Amino acid sequence: MAHSHDVPSDLTRNQGLVLGALNHSEGPLSAYDILDKLRADGLRAPLQVYRALDKLVERGLAHRLESLNAFVACADEHCHRKGLIAFAICEGCGKVDEFADAVIEERLGDWAGAKGFKVERTTMEIRGKCAECLALAA
Repeated sequence: MAHSHDVPSDLTRNQGLVLGALNHSEGPLSAYDILDKLRADGLRAPLQVYRALDKLVERGLAHRLESLNAFVACADEHCHRKGLIAFAICEGCGKVDEFADAVIEERLGDWAGAKGFKVERTTMEIRGKCAECLALAA
């Protein structure tokens, strides 16, 4: 899932380092994975990583995968996506694909409207096997 964005100029040093680690990773990283990768850059405490991740997630530059307790860089070309964000997570190789689906988003919005529910964020995680892992199993 390696993905690269121009690093916004207003990120702190730690935020930039954490975003760089996520951008260059082939898969999701836990906060401790990130800390291990960035120790040589001066990050020593988990709190430094968690603070940076909180800000990156808040800005839409990174996403937390709840089921994995891990983080990925945003793969949306426009970032800051509001509404439905969905992830397909391969159980075989760990690859994560980010996508959006207007039909699902509309249906969830209709349901929320009918129930009087105010949606603040919607994240879907779909688990299964990617095409490459399926081909290897065949």
